[in-house]
Amino acid sequence: MSKTWRALAGQRYGRKKPALFNIPSDAGFVDALARGILEDTAGDPLALAALTVLLPTRRACRSLREAFLRLSGGKPLLLPRLVPLSEMDEEEALFSSFASSEAASDFPPPVSGLKRQLMLAKLIAAREGSAPEQAVTLAQELARFLDEVQTEGVSFEGLANLAPERFAQHWQETIAFLTVLTDLWPGVLADVGALDPAAHRNRVFAAQAAAWQANAPGPVIAAGSTGSIPATANVLSVVARLPEGCVVLPGLDESLDDETWDAVDETHTQFGLKQLLRHLDVDRGDVAAWPGVTTSGTRAVFLREMMRPAATTDRWRALPKIDAAAVDGLTQVDCATPREEAETVALIMRQTLETPARTCALVTPDRALAERVAGELKRWAIDIDDSAGKPLAQTPPGAFLRLTAAMVASDFAPVATLAACKHPLAAAGRDPAEFRALTRRAEREVLRGPRPPEGLNGLALVAQSKRSAISWLALLGATCGAFAGLMKQERVPFSKLLNAHMEAAEALAATNDLPGPARLWAEDAGDAAADFAADLNQHADTLDPIAPAAYPALLEALMSGIVVRPRFGRHPRLHILGPLEARLQRFDVLILSGLNEGTWPAAARPDPWMSRPMRAAFGLPLPERRIGQAAHDIVQAMSAPVVYLTRARKVEGTPTVPSRWLMRLARVSAAAKLPLTTHASLSAWARALTLPEHSEEPIKPPAPRPPVEARPRRLSVTEIERWMRDPYSIYARRVLGLEPLDPLEQEAGVADYGTLIHKALQDFVRAFPSGPLPPDALGQLLAVGRTTFADAAVRPGVMAFWGPRFERIAAWFIATESPRRAGLAKSFAEVKGEMTITAPGGEFTLVATADRIDRRLDGTLAIIDYKTGATPHENEVANGFAPQLPLEAAMLARAAFPGVLPGPVTELAFWQLHGRGAGGEEKPLKASPAQLASEAFVNLGLLVAKFDDQDTPYEAKPNPAHAPKYSDYDHLARVKEWAAGEEEGE
Repeated sequence: MSKTWRALAGQRYGRKKPALFNIPSDAGFVDALARGILEDTAGDPLALAALTVLLPTRRACRSLREAFLRLSGGKPLLLPRLVPLSEMDEEEALFSSFASSEAASDFPPPVSGLKRQLMLAKLIAAREGSAPEQAVTLAQELARFLDEVQTEGVSFEGLANLAPERFAQHWQETIAFLTVLTDLWPGVLADVGALDPAAHRNRVFAAQAAAWQANAPGPVIAAGSTGSIPATANVLSVVARLPEGCVVLPGLDESLDDETWDAVDETHTQFGLKQLLRHLDVDRGDVAAWPGVTTSGTRAVFLREMMRPAATTDRWRALPKIDAAAVDGLTQVDCATPREEAETVALIMRQTLETPARTCALVTPDRALAERVAGELKRWAIDIDDSAGKPLAQTPPGAFLRLTAAMVASDFAPVATLAACKHPLAAAGRDPAEFRALTRRAEREVLRGPRPPEGLNGLALVAQSKRSAISWLALLGATCGAFAGLMKQERVPFSKLLNAHMEAAEALAATNDLPGPARLWAEDAGDAAADFAADLNQHADTLDPIAPAAYPALLEALMSGIVVRPRFGRHPRLHILGPLEARLQRFDVLILSGLNEGTWPAAARPDPWMSRPMRAAFGLPLPERRIGQAAHDIVQAMSAPVVYLTRARKVEGTPTVPSRWLMRLARVSAAAKLPLTTHASLSAWARALTLPEHSEEPIKPPAPRPPVEARPRRLSVTEIERWMRDPYSIYARRVLGLEPLDPLEQEAGVADYGTLIHKALQDFVRAFPSGPLPPDALGQLLAVGRTTFADAAVRPGVMAFWGPRFERIAAWFIATESPRRAGLAKSFAEVKGEMTITAPGGEFTLVATADRIDRRLDGTLAIIDYKTGATPHENEVANGFAPQLPLEAAMLARAAFPGVLPGPVTELAFWQLHGRGAGGEEKPLKASPAQLASEAFVNLGLLVAKFDDQDTPYEAKPNPAHAPKYSDYDHLARVKEWAAGEEEGE
């Protein structure tokens, strides 16, 4: 029988050598570790409980517990004390007796992350004059840099000399800014009696190491850590030299030849372990195999060659024979797009469930892909959580807090108000469905169209007698009134704003049967939001009073670092993990996804504080070290029995580059003549899941045929043109009764500009309908225009653009109008009229509003239409596709305009008032007005008769060449779907 780990460690202690063991990457780390511990305790439950095991993360602790349960066959055990090194808080440290010596109680506690961020933000704002939200964001980056410096044990003493004068000016400015950490920050921390978290951890670990050196504890195992943190490496050094202590390394490659080992650099999978052995002052030969480890080693040989340092890859030309079993279970799947990759991964995970008790995990750093896979699994009613969690701001309570803050800060602007009030949590003390109905009613009655006056009072002025809108506004006032009052002040303590905001959010979240806190702070996301709000409230007075307008951005910046993780996974056999969470875990099937360069490994993140030479001079590691850590994760993961490697060939239409590890995999498998499986059918099956059961048929344009009695019997001359060009829009508006909603916070646009120009000219012509124009005609027209624009409350920024254009139009209009007055008897502006004709379906009424009708002294008539945009082409008028003026002429000939005696129409003209150059242009129609009018009248009768036929459909744009450029009903007709099909068919 082989010796146990404790016996082997005791021998090494007697020889004054550190006890180091290794579990190869393909041995199943946690199962092998648990098996060796159980063999050592020989079934003694008290011996097992007396053991302390130090592991890298909480997930590793959970995974080891599960391994003990598997090996015991489900039998209850008194487990060892499991301590996570990288995520241990102060209470956990004391509970586990870690750092329980008297020395550990002499130094201050760690400062909370949020309090530190606020204190740093205050320093930055005072020094740089930054806005609060900018200071908070900068403080978060500064805190990360501070943690990195303290984690690496680097001193700030050499900071001032890092950027000599030959460096770019911005580096010198950055170094000067970093003196915040050397000159001001230590005093701030001393005032609050705290330490930075990384500094506190370093002291805890140092104190524990000193305590264990002075008084050896019981059996201690440090397992799975590569010692990348110097303080952790120091603890491992002490544990390895304890009488009953040892360090178990994850995946040390003891078979590497010396030349290759010497060539290992920061990007290599063994670099972290190489550094740790150097720190422990031991050679690879001093590392023993963990008792009971069993492994074939074939996969390890293949992965060793795949990860060979670049300096020795010439050996791939003459690879020794590698057993084909090395790649058994390895499958590469290249997908076309991220969507196809997600579908493929989901299919593999679903297939895993067909085997009882079989487990599967997706490991990827691509969070978007992880979310896609979770969504695809819902196809089979499988709920699965991403262990990386979701940002608090994207959860329902986090989004509700952001939206309510934005609503009040915007003084109840329509878009922000609707976004908050349509959130599922909004109810304002009513039944949620009732409050949503009130909100939708208020949207139509109050919030649509031009932006209303600011504040609840401004909305009330627009609502006036609309009872439902007034009731809705009263609810908003009751829930958010106090918060809105604070937001109008000049500067307010952040704590006051926060408390008022939380009270408003709770009041707005209340229903008729549930209080607001019970809804807002419910479930995992609600708990996280409540903890965030409580923590923020505790430290809010750290900041100086702020301008209330900055509150929403400040809140969002503080919320950005909070992640909500599920307390319990939704599925017991399927998991989605990040590379860090997957370390040391065991699964039957492992899927490594997102294997594109720049995603995995991630592109090196530029350091905002120091350049690469500056980092090296300061003593900080280069970004390449993270690539080596990622490589170690890849090797550990690829050592699983069944592994799928997936990537997308294109992302957002851009070709991608395979991960360097996939390219190495291809090179080594080709050089060794190993048949690497590429399961193309998997992605084909995934695509088949989304294909329709039958072949796709092209979508046809809509062609409704309503009953004749439902068809319109009254249309305007402009609608007649639309009836010809796009009958479906007439169907939608006149048959279905669908009116387009005005946009939210509608800005004055081209249509409004045209309306105001028409109004100004109408008022001017009505003021001077006949006779010569007054001497100051241009001044009077400009005055009328100014009044018109003022009454419409056109914003100054818009008026700065429209005003000069109107001045040019006015000058052109007066210059054109003055000579016309010599032969003019009277001019009629904005004349309304209607004409009824007999049709198969009954009487049909045509209505019109003529911009202008002129009666000349000779008794003839002229019809003028003002156009601020493009005018119809002469051919369109002649062919009947622009019938407005001809139809108005036909109506005028039949005395359809009250107050305007009929007579011969001798002129039909468009006046294009574009406001450019001279300001305008006359465009009279060359064809005979009488002939155009006669043809238009006949065509009108034919058109009405055609649509009085039950079989005539209201088609969408039947003649694309004459289709209108814009329609409010294109989305209803699904034009983009069938129009694309028609183009492909042509």
